[in-house]
Amino acid sequence: MKISKSINEKFGGGAASPEYDEAAVEGMKAMSDEFKAQGNRVYLPLAD
Repeated sequence: MKISKSINEKFGGGAASPEYDEAAVEGMKAMSDEFKAQGNRVYLPLAD
C-alpha cells in the first residue's frame, strides 16, 4: 500500500490534469478536421 500511496501522491491518483484534457481536445479537433478534408470516408482508395 505504501507504493500505491506514493504513486498517488506523485501523479495525482489517476485524475487527468486540465492541461492534458485541453491538449487532447485540440488534438481530436485537428484529426477531425483532417478526416473531413479527406472526404469523411473511413476507407480511402489505394494509391497507385
